[in-house]
Amino acid sequence: MKGIIGKKIGMTSVFEADGKQIACTIIEAAPNVVTQIKTVDTDGYSAVQLGLGDKKEKHSTKSELNHFSKAQTPAKKVVKEFRNFSIEKSLGDTVSIDIFSEGEKVEVVGTTKGRGFQGVVKRHGFSGVGEASHGQHDRQRAPGSIGASSYPSRVFKGMRMAGRMGNDRVKTKGLKIVKLFPEKNYILISGSVPGHNGSIVLIQK
Repeated sequence: MKGIIGKKIGMTSVFEADGKQIACTIIEAAPNVVTQIKTVDTDGYSAVQLGLGDKKEKHSTKSELNHFSKAQTPAKKVVKEFRNFSIEKSLGDTVSIDIFSEGEKVEVVGTTKGRGFQGVVKRHGFSGVGEASHGQHDRQRAPGSIGASSYPSRVFKGMRMAGRMGNDRVKTKGLKIVKLFPEKNYILISGSVPGHNGSIVLIQK
């Protein structure tokens, strides 16, 4: 596996040679620093820990400063692990967007937008109860019955009901890298990239 930490910037569109317009998400993936290398012998599994964005020293703990000093880099705001990293890297090396190529299919991991407490129509796509006439009153977005009385005399676990929606960790697979801008550290990806603008995402393959 190879990967990089990035920040979702916004959206744009790219025109192909045949004139077709493709909607793309812009991800800024500044060079990541290798802050730790985990091995099977020492940690029980193989992984590379990457860091993104410098953190002020006054906002860092002593243990954080000591950890990042081994890689001779300032403390990082975002630290993520990538298991079984396929590219040979040493402590303190940088990982940039040149590990990917245009047209490559990747996976993007992020946290979806939080929608708050939502009803069954928006959360699960229910159509509501009945129609607007014939005696129905304020039932257009109601969930309806959630269980029987005598048996089982309870509501089954997992029943689709109103509740908190969004703000979940999601992995979207099969997204295509449309274009790379190495001078700006931009990756343009077509497809559904989870999260709001400014959120942290992981691009991996």
